[in-house]
Amino acid sequence: MPELNYKEALKRGQKEYRLAQEKNENPYLPSLDDLLDPETHLSERSLGLEQIPSEWIVGTRHQSRSNMFARNFMPLAEEGTEFAFKWEYLCQSHLEEGIREPIKAYEYMNRYYVEEGNKRVSVLRFFDAVSIPAQVIRLMPEKSDAPEIKRYYELISFYALSGLNNIEFSRPGSCAVLQKLIGKEPQETWSEDERKNFVSAYYIFRDVYLHMGGEKLKMTAGDAMLAYLKVYGAGSLKGKTSQEIKQAVSMAWEEISLQQEESPIEVKMDPVEKNPGLINKVLAAADPRILKTAFIHDMDPRSSSWTRGHEEGRLYLERSLPDQLETKAYPWALESDPEAVIQQAIRDGNTVLFTTSPRLLPAALKAAVENPQVTVFNCSLNQSHRYIRTYYPRMYEVKFIIGAIAGALAGSSPVGYLCDYPIFGQIAGINAFALGVQMVNPQCKVFLEWSSVGGLDAALDRLQNQGVRLISSQDLVRLGEWRPLGLSLLEENGTRKNLATPLWQWGSYYEQLIKLIRSRSEQTDYKESGKALNYYWGLSAGVVDLMVSEDVPPATRNLASLLKKSIQAGICNPFKGPLYTQGGKVLENDQMLSPQQILDMDYLVENVIGQIPAYHELSDTAKATVDQVGIEAASKDRQE
Repeated sequence: MPELNYKEALKRGQKEYRLAQEKNENPYLPSLDDLLDPETHLSERSLGLEQIPSEWIVGTRHQSRSNMFARNFMPLAEEGTEFAFKWEYLCQSHLEEGIREPIKAYEYMNRYYVEEGNKRVSVLRFFDAVSIPAQVIRLMPEKSDAPEIKRYYELISFYALSGLNNIEFSRPGSCAVLQKLIGKEPQETWSEDERKNFVSAYYIFRDVYLHMGGEKLKMTAGDAMLAYLKVYGAGSLKGKTSQEIKQAVSMAWEEISLQQEESPIEVKMDPVEKNPGLINKVLAAADPRILKTAFIHDMDPRSSSWTRGHEEGRLYLERSLPDQLETKAYPWALESDPEAVIQQAIRDGNTVLFTTSPRLLPAALKAAVENPQVTVFNCSLNQSHRYIRTYYPRMYEVKFIIGAIAGALAGSSPVGYLCDYPIFGQIAGINAFALGVQMVNPQCKVFLEWSSVGGLDAALDRLQNQGVRLISSQDLVRLGEWRPLGLSLLEENGTRKNLATPLWQWGSYYEQLIKLIRSRSEQTDYKESGKALNYYWGLSAGVVDLMVSEDVPPATRNLASLLKKSIQAGICNPFKGPLYTQGGKVLENDQMLSPQQILDMDYLVENVIGQIPAYHELSDTAKATVDQVGIEAASKDRQE
C-alpha cells in the first residue's frame, strides 16, 4: 500500500533528521546554490540522458526545494498533506508500471543535484534503486593543481573512454591504473559490452565490500576494487558468485584496507633484530628444521647480470648457513607463467620465496595472498602491499661517495651520469651523486642521460658530445660485452678506465634476512606493523660497498673512506638540507629527508642538467619495469 510505504519513508526521514540535529549538521538536503560561490566561473556541458548512481544524488539544485526532504531524500511532510498524496501517487505508479520519466539534474564534482524530480528520487531511493535515469548538465570547475580538481578531471577523461560514471577513487592516477589493469591502452575506448560487464561486476564487488565493513574504511569502493584487481587480475570477477568474491576479498582484506592509509609503507633502514627473550632464543638455537627457500628469477644467470648477482647471493647463503636451510633456483619465470612457477616452488615445500625482479611483483603478490603460510619477498622499492615484503639496497649512499670522487677529479669540466630506468631508488641515486659532486666542487654540473632512451651507445655519445669524460654509469657488468661500470674515465685516446665500482652484496643481504626469519623477528615486525614492510638497507648493514681504484689519488681515496665510515656511523647523510631542486625549490631546510621522501623522489637537484624521461620515450623493457615500480613523473604521459 502506498500509504504504508509513505509512513515508513517518513519514519526514515525523521530518523535521519534527528541524527543530523544531534551532530549539529544540516538535516535537510544540501542545495547547489548554497554550495557554489557566486564568483566561481563554471562552464556547462549537456551530457544528455544518463543512468546516474542513486547514491551520488546528494541534493537539490535550488535551496527552495530542499526543506521537504531529510538529507537522505526521505520525506519530512506529515501524512495527509498534499506532498504526501503526490509521493504516494508516484509510489503507486512505480509499483504498477515503473517510473520512466527521467529527472533533470546538475552534476558537479561527481555528485548530482536535482533540478526537477525530487519526489521521483525519493520514491526510487526508498525502493533501493541502484541508478536513476536523468537528463544531466555537467558544471565544470576551472582546472587547478588542487588534488580534488585533478582527480575530477581524470575521472571525466576516463568517463569519455569507458562510459563509467559509477566509480570513483581517492587518489590521482587511479583511473589510469584501472585502464591498465583491464588490459587497455591509455586512450583505448571501452565497448558497450565491456562497460556493462564491468558495471555488473563492480556492483557485486561493492555489495560484498560494504557488507564486510567497507563503509567503515576511509576509502572508496573504487579504491578497494583497484586493490583487489592488483591481487587477482581483471578476469577474477568474471562469472564469480557473491560468495566466491567474498571469500577472495576476505583473503585480501589486509591488502585492501591498507590502501586507506596516508603512509601505507614502513621502511626498515637497518636489520635491527628485536630481543626475542631467553626462551625464544633457546628455541631458535635448538630449532632443527631446515628452512626451504626458493629464488624465483625472471631470467637466467647465464644471460642476465642482475640475475647472476642474486644467484651468487643464493649460493653464498648455502655456504654460510649450510645446516639451516636448503635453497633452489627457478630461472626464466617470465618465459613461462610466473604464477605457475611460484606455485610449483610452494608445492616443492619452500616456505620462503625471494622473487628477484620487480617484474615478478604481480605474481608474487597473488601467491602471498593465497598462501599465507609462505613468506614472500620481492626485490623492489616503495611498494604498498601488505602480504609481501620488499627489499633493496640503499645504493644512493655509494653514489654519493662516487659523486664526491668525481667532483674532486673533474676540475672545471662537467661530469656525467648514465641511468637506465626512472624507477624508485634510481632518482635518489642520481641526486645523491649530484650532491656528492656539489659538496667538493660547487660549480660542477652533472649531465644526465638515460640508456633506456635510444640505447646505451647513443646515451654515451650524447654525454661525450657535452665534453664529459667522467661518467657514473651502470652498477652491474653486462654479460658478454664491456661497458662502463661505476665511475669511469674516458681517456682522450679512446680507452676507458674504471675508477670506483659499486658492489652489491646480495649474499650478505639474504643471510641477514634469513637470520631475521629464523629468529622470528621478521614475523614480529610484520604483525606489529600493520603496514607494508620495505627493507631498505645500506652501508651500515654491509649489503652495499664501494671499491676505489688505485688510479684515484690517495687524498681522494681517503675522502671516500672517510665518507663511507661517516655514513655507516650515521654521522653523514647525503640528503640533509637545505636541498635545492632544478626549479629552485628549497626542500627540508637544515633537516634530513625521511626514508619515504627519499623513496618518493620525482625531481632532480639543481646541479643536474637533464630530465626524467617521458613514458613514450622509453624502450619496451623499460616501460614494462616502469609499469611495476616506476615513479609517477615517468609514467605520467601513459595516463594522458
